[in-house]
Amino acid sequence: MYWTHELASKLEDAPWPATKEELIDYAVRSGAPLEVIENLNEIEDEGEIYETIEDVWPDYPTKEDFLFNEDEY
Repeated sequence: MYWTHELASKLEDAPWPATKEELIDYAVRSGAPLEVIENLNEIEDEGEIYETIEDVWPDYPTKEDFLFNEDEY
């Protein structure tokens, strides 16, 4: 399983909280790339409810990781 920011961003608008099956269903219905569906299928399903994309991919970069303080410029 591998995630990139581009792949994970396909799940930003998913109906959180969601189960693994709900995320896969959302990815299929939204036309997400096959890699997203494959990554979701590889998650070990213990019936967990995922609250955010960070629960699926803990290293998901947030907007704060990319934005700088605009007041400084």
